[in-house]
Amino acid sequence: ALSPQPESEVFEITDFTTASEWERFISKIEEVLNDWKLIGISSGKPLDKGIFTTGTWEEKSDEISFADFKFSVTHHYLVQEASDKDGKEELGEDALPLPMQDLLCMNNDFPPRAHCLVRWYGLREFVVIAPAANNDAVVSESKCNLLLSSVSIALGNTGCQVPLFVQIHQRWRRMYVGECQGPGVRTDFEMVHLRKVPSQYTHLSGLLDIFKTKIGCPLTPLPPVNIAIRLTFVLQDWQQYFWPQQPPDIDALVGGEVGGLEFGKLPFGACEDPISELHLATTWPHLAEGIIVDNDVYSDLDPLQAPQWSVRVRKADNPQCLLGDFLTEFFKLCRRKESTDEILGRSAFDEEGKEVADISHALSKLTEPAPVPIPKLSVTNMVHSAKKKIRKHRGVDESPLNNDVLNTILLFLFPDAADKLAEVFECRASTSAGNNPPPENEDYNLFSQFKSAPSDSLTYKLALCLCMINFYHGGVKGVAHLWQEFVLEMRYRWENNYLIPGLANGSPDLRCCLLHQKLQMLNCCIERKKARDEGKRGSMSDRSPGGASGDGAKGGDHSGDNPDKEKEFGKSWESWSDSEEEFFECLSDTEDLKGNGQENGKKGAKEPVNLKPEGRLHPHGKLMLLHPGEPLYVPITQEPAPMTEDLLEEQSEVLAKLGTSAEGAHLRARMQSACLLSDMESFKAANPGCCLEDFVRWYSPRDYIEEEVVDEKGNKVIRGELSARMKIPSNMWVEAWETAKPVPARRQKRLFDDTREAEKVLHYLAVQKPADLARHLLPCIIHAAVLKVKEEEAVEDISSVKKIIKQIISHSSKVLRFPNPEDKKLEEIIAQIMSVEAIIARARSLKAKFGVEKCENEEEKEDLQRFVNSLLEQPEVSVVGAGRGPAGSIIHKLFVNAQRVPAVPPLEEELRRSGWQEERRQGVQSEFPPPTGREVILRTSVPRPAPYSKALPQRMYSVLTREDFRLAGAFSADTTFF
Repeated sequence: ALSPQPESEVFEITDFTTASEWERFISKIEEVLNDWKLIGISSGKPLDKGIFTTGTWEEKSDEISFADFKFSVTHHYLVQEASDKDGKEELGEDALPLPMQDLLCMNNDFPPRAHCLVRWYGLREFVVIAPAANNDAVVSESKCNLLLSSVSIALGNTGCQVPLFVQIHQRWRRMYVGECQGPGVRTDFEMVHLRKVPSQYTHLSGLLDIFKTKIGCPLTPLPPVNIAIRLTFVLQDWQQYFWPQQPPDIDALVGGEVGGLEFGKLPFGACEDPISELHLATTWPHLAEGIIVDNDVYSDLDPLQAPQWSVRVRKADNPQCLLGDFLTEFFKLCRRKESTDEILGRSAFDEEGKEVADISHALSKLTEPAPVPIPKLSVTNMVHSAKKKIRKHRGVDESPLNNDVLNTILLFLFPDAADKLAEVFECRASTSAGNNPPPENEDYNLFSQFKSAPSDSLTYKLALCLCMINFYHGGVKGVAHLWQEFVLEMRYRWENNYLIPGLANGSPDLRCCLLHQKLQMLNCCIERKKARDEGKRGSMSDRSPGGASGDGAKGGDHSGDNPDKEKEFGKSWESWSDSEEEFFECLSDTEDLKGNGQENGKKGAKEPVNLKPEGRLHPHGKLMLLHPGEPLYVPITQEPAPMTEDLLEEQSEVLAKLGTSAEGAHLRARMQSACLLSDMESFKAANPGCCLEDFVRWYSPRDYIEEEVVDEKGNKVIRGELSARMKIPSNMWVEAWETAKPVPARRQKRLFDDTREAEKVLHYLAVQKPADLARHLLPCIIHAAVLKVKEEEAVEDISSVKKIIKQIISHSSKVLRFPNPEDKKLEEIIAQIMSVEAIIARARSLKAKFGVEKCENEEEKEDLQRFVNSLLEQPEVSVVGAGRGPAGSIIHKLFVNAQRVPAVPPLEEELRRSGWQEERRQGVQSEFPPPTGREVILRTSVPRPAPYSKALPQRMYSVLTREDFRLAGAFSADTTFF
């Protein structure tokens, strides 16, 4: 009966040996301090001057929790060289902990960029415990005290001498309380933060009173208090110094002067002043208490007399800059989905649309026997067919680009169009088509890194024009309109045999963007067609359609060494179109020669002697034909078909799909040997009676092996034979040789079907959407922007900008080298370019404001230039000579001029200012506005709490702004003798 009672009592017993949540929390703090090795005596050298700004600050973080409330613990510390052993030996038992010594150090007052606790207390190392990001603030007094007790116990248990702070109240208030413990000493860190400033604390005498009261020093002659004061003045009104760059005059564009913006150049500079404020800090670093008077009636603090001046500038947030805006708007085009037809209205281009879309119709139209008319070239008869269609459907005023702008752009892109005489044009086209050697400098060759286009090319100019039209003339509609006109112009030039200006001669340059390659391909087609048409009109001479450069490609031992080399030439010989009348085979020759090639290939017999050699270029050195013993001639050959990168990719995919079977490999070899077969036919025509060995000796010398042997008579003779790979049964070379007939290049089927390739290019251009176009040309725009930034930087010569430009080039070349770069990476490049533009704009703004260019004294000019550059690169710059130096006198004038402008301030302004004692003081101070911020540091070393206690550092920092008042005190006490 008695047993239930004791049992219930057992369960009610509280086990006080179990750790409470609070004890666990303290234990976790101690663990973290142990992990970070913050236990024991802290040692180090006295702080050097300016080390808080120039040194490196680092931090470590960890997370702990009190029950379910999470705190983050962060250790902030200045990275320093490890102190030597002697330093530790010098530390006697009485030495103060390092943080307490730092409280009195005067080398680093008012650091321009540091953690707020560093500015308020001058500490080189401290730990902060704050509520984790998603937790509520610690507001109640009991919780604050609990945290402070935890900190105190943890410091006592571990012997840690690093100050420990706890963040209380809302985060934005930056309220901290903390403690630092050493052997027999303790410093309490306390703080006051008020919105309304008590009038007695707006001057030095009031602050001294509160400091002395707080210390409560029992000694009657109080040790002297050391004072450091800083007044900060803000200049927002740049009345006398207008921003030097005017926004561009858009209406003047057609005249070619848009604030320095003509077609082909990108704009540059900020549209607004990129420097919003100038902050002048006047500092008295070391004042004794009795030297200076600063109370509610009178003040000795004259900014002009301050021994130290330092300046910082506040930069406008994301100032609007022209180049950045151009790039951003152009990049937005890449995300548009509409096609050109959708933007301009499909009906507007019905007739062109049908023609462009139906390639077979275009082919039949272009290949019909009627002679191609060649009208005189002029702007009026060569452009604006698209414009007329738009007008027909929409009315005159609705077309995106007006006539003047369109004319200006087309003349800029096609300068040859200004000449009305076709003869003059032909002359100019040949020079503008890229015969001049390109300048070999680093900037010019950027296009190969960026995969854009040379800076003097048509593609590059087109990119710049589209960029400007997108920004100033109708956005995406204007872009679509110009592109439509451009495509029509390309077709006009193809149909009328006019070369496209601004493109290098030769095959497409695979280092450039695909659009540039396509235009080069079209130029190749025009060149071949023009040569053919001229050849037709003249006598039927024995010249090669592709020019006489065949020997260069075939003369070395590199050409046929590997059959894979023919990959770039494209198709098998059966597949080439023979619909063109210019390339034909004479029936009589064909009949006569039907069996000869076969027989010759198989037996090595001579060709019939009555065959006349055709298509010879020149003799090949001393080489003789093996069987007839006649000189070996290098034939005129067809140029291999030029290829753009997408065609090469397409071809490699087709070849890869053939698989690895024997049949697939054979078919692949035949497809790759179209050029080889053409060259064999040309060789046979130029060297009647030749054999495969002769061809191999010219085309691939490595495959003809010569050895010295001794003949029957004992003489040494050189005997040659084909290499092992040439003797493999069903060898592709042997097969091709047997198939080849002696036909000179001019009568062969075309390796390069220029008509079909031109139509493919024109179709490709016609179906490009504005977004596709923008993606093709974005590398050119980035290239142009980098060149523009480099050009502008060269004028200003800012070392930090040079480094950023190098980074941009390196970053861009990695991103743009590959097809379809990610939008995010492109945005990063544009942001980097914009930041450089902003820096240069700031440099110009500061130069204008400090009158660097107007300065006549060379030495002063250099000093000012250095000062301006420092302002850009450093958070705060000290003014040499303070208010009396060259920079100081300019700053003084700026403030004086700003003060004079508002002659009669409004009544309410006067009343609002009346609370500020600076307005009521006498002298020169009226030249400066009331200080925006007043900072005061008071330091002394006194025994606390008893007269016989150890003399310990005491410090109080005060900052007063218009809406804010803060006192941060560090008060030390002796815990042994009290």
